[in-house]
Amino acid sequence: MKVYLDNAATTKLDEKVLEAMIPFMKEDYGNPSSIHAFGRKTRSAIEGARKTVAKLLNVSPAEIFFTSGGTEADNMAINQSIETLGIKHAITSKIEHHAVEHTLQVLEKAGKIKLSWVNVDAKGNIDLVHLEELLKNNDKSFVSLMHANNEIGTLLPLEKVGEICEKYDAIFHSDTVQTMGHYPMDLQKIKVHFITCAAHKFHGPKGVGFLYVNHNVKIQPMIHGGAQERNMRGGTENTQGIIGLAKALEICYAEMDEHIAHIKGLKNYMKEQLEKTVPGIEFNGETGDNSLYTVLNCRFPAHPDAEMMLFNLDIQGIAASGGSACSSGSNQGSHVLRGIGADTSRASVRFSFCKYTTKEEIDYTIEKLKAMLS
Repeated sequence: MKVYLDNAATTKLDEKVLEAMIPFMKEDYGNPSSIHAFGRKTRSAIEGARKTVAKLLNVSPAEIFFTSGGTEADNMAINQSIETLGIKHAITSKIEHHAVEHTLQVLEKAGKIKLSWVNVDAKGNIDLVHLEELLKNNDKSFVSLMHANNEIGTLLPLEKVGEICEKYDAIFHSDTVQTMGHYPMDLQKIKVHFITCAAHKFHGPKGVGFLYVNHNVKIQPMIHGGAQERNMRGGTENTQGIIGLAKALEICYAEMDEHIAHIKGLKNYMKEQLEKTVPGIEFNGETGDNSLYTVLNCRFPAHPDAEMMLFNLDIQGIAASGGSACSSGSNQGSHVLRGIGADTSRASVRFSFCKYTTKEEIDYTIEKLKAMLS
């Protein structure tokens, strides 16, 4: 049996998304910048996709900029805000995705910003009192805090943080890569300047995402050499990718209630079964309502084969993760688990679910884990 429980790393492409993309790879292949009929057709399709995304998020199409994915979108928001707006102080946490953490550290090393780290608790919750102190005691700040942690699933109170940032006139960026398409987002109700998206996290294609830029903030482009994306990102657009992104997000919103109920049920079932069958198991991050319903990060009891757990799961046909897939070539362990002070001597495995995950797959995984740990 093949079981894919690494959906926080990437997801299977939805067949309906593929169907929407194929015409733009076969017949409608014109360059969107060309003024002839081929180009006009693809340009119209891209702008239609932009309108679809904007409508779902309750924003203006002019606030959506397509990118190559979440990492580029994060880099664009961080680098260009700090450069264009002349911001000298930034706040983030020790458990952010490296697309945020490393980007800010490069700016700090170059002497462009002072970087402050907001405290987090043992479950990965941001200390909002400390955040407010940092904002109060520094000049205008850039705040970057992710909506849901990609490894442990703890959720940020996005609206509350937005209100705190507004109080101190701070620029607020949130990496929403793990929550886009999984939770409804009405950006008229959230005081955020930038959010990011990667289509492959919600059954869309790889290599495409977007950056939402609130109309009250004006930044300069990061990539030069073309007038695409209303002069904000040089380079020929990934037409089929953009079409796929919009279709995938549309499907997510149409089927969201059903998907939440299905996936949350599987996550709770797996947690209950693990607690019954694996004595001493613990969970990293929040696991209740303040947790991303697609992720369950398990800390297994000490075992001689603990270091081989992911390898042994793979042999049994089960795909899971020890942390972020974006840094899978690293042997340094999880910076997120270190950041919350978790016991890193014990094996931690992230299982992440999607609409295609079945109860049979969970039962098979539990059975194999039980055998491994006996």
